Amino acid sequence: MAKTPFDSGLVRSLASLLDETNLTEIEYENEGTRIRVARQITYSAAVAPMAAPMAAPVAAPAAAAPAAAPAAADPANHPGALKSPMVGVAYLAPEPGKPNFVAIGDTVAVGQTLLLIEAMKTYNPIRAAKAGKVTQILVEDGQPVEYGEPLMIIE
Repeated sequence: MAKTPFDSGLVRSLASLLDETNLTEIEYENEGTRIRVARQITYSAAVAPMAAPMAAPVAAPAAAAPAAAPAAADPANHPGALKSPMVGVAYLAPEPGKPNFVAIGDTVAVGQTLLLIEAMKTYNPIRAAKAGKVTQILVEDGQPVEYGEPLMIIE
């Protein structure tokens, strides 16, 4: 089997993209060659001591109602869909008992933290890629999510 030449420029570009998007890992595949770039993140004291919540508090029904609303249109195809960049568990608040990062109707700015996704015991902040108004929250607190799954709609 012939070795594929190593593209260090691509690795540097992917590492730069990690910094720009605040992701912890990114994977690229093209014509049978796969490159995965990952980094370890250190969080501030406000997020670091988080333990995985045992059960979602009663606040979950507020997020559940909007999840049933988009029956007519597929939220994954919505131009304002915020999709999960990884597989993990979504948390809408910084820690149990604290208010959610955002609620339906909130106006968000680019780079604002909208939720956390816990993957491999690391809490990854998911930030707004664009400014706008949160019109739907499609996940519940503590819900497992898949890569590419729509999490919120921002219009």
